[in-house]
Amino acid sequence: MTLITVSGLSLGYDGHSIADNLNFTVESGDYLCVVGENGSGKTTLMKTLLGLTEPVAGSITFDGGLSRNQIGYLPQQTLVQKDFPASVREIVLSGCQNRCGMRPFYNKAEKRLAAENMEKMGIEGLADTCYRHLSGGQQQRVLLARALCAARKVLLLDEPVSGLDPIVTGQMYELISDLNRDGITIIMISHDIGAAIRYADHILHIGERIFYGTKDEYLRSGDGSIFLAGTKDEFSKNDRVEMHNDR
Repeated sequence: MTLITVSGLSLGYDGHSIADNLNFTVESGDYLCVVGENGSGKTTLMKTLLGLTEPVAGSITFDGGLSRNQIGYLPQQTLVQKDFPASVREIVLSGCQNRCGMRPFYNKAEKRLAAENMEKMGIEGLADTCYRHLSGGQQQRVLLARALCAARKVLLLDEPVSGLDPIVTGQMYELISDLNRDGITIIMISHDIGAAIRYADHILHIGERIFYGTKDEYLRSGDGSIFLAGTKDEFSKNDRVEMHNDR
């Protein structure tokens, strides 16, 4: 079932385009990785999908009962956000705001959903802990639990492992992969090309040329070969071996 259709989309600000003619679809259960050079428009795409930025041209259509306020979003963290003085429970619960409508309080179902998502992320024991006192990996789990409270079908993740050590990075990728296996559709921006090839089933490459297709099609394409060559330090020999074994 198609959830999102992007047609002839141009991204930018104040009428100035930074990426043109994006055409792709997101199906229910997809794991789509968005890759490309810095400044190519990846984060702008996320903000445009969320309605935070207007497209310069083209259209975004939501189907399958999906609306923008049913999309969970995990943005890149700022230093101010990392020092936010609220409890884990309060932050996770805030992901239910769109479910509240005009109510000024959270009901039992929303509190139960927050508790379930904290348990899913393995942070239920930190519910009363101040967010600013958590490690980077714990903070990302909190924000992922918050995004899950907002998500009905789709999660948008903008560099979810940025700044994390390799062990915690691997744990985060596995958590995200588990969510996808449970039926959540994932759209993730990543500079980690090895992870993109390992976990995604579709790749959207934004750059001088636009590519959208399966990861196997991407690996066979000129765009994929060039980008992989340019990120060879990130895309290690072990990644290549694992990718080959998965095919």
